Amino acid sequence: MAGFPGYSALAPKTKNLVMAGGLTGFVFGVYYYTMRAVGGSDELQVAIDKFEDAKRSSEAEASLAPKQ
Repeated sequence: MAGFPGYSALAPKTKNLVMAGGLTGFVFGVYYYTMRAVGGSDELQVAIDKFEDAKRSSEAEASLAPKQ
């Protein structure tokens, strides 16, 4: 398997650092992409807030209703 030219001439410690830098860059790239994709719109939180508002208003109406 042919690698990058000159990569085999590097010291083992340097190869490890190059590999660690590449993997770290990949992981941060995936993390950044995922956070951007998920954080675009918080539809679930909006739905929860609407439900809680409706629940509060119905509870307030029930507590104001005359008790018989």
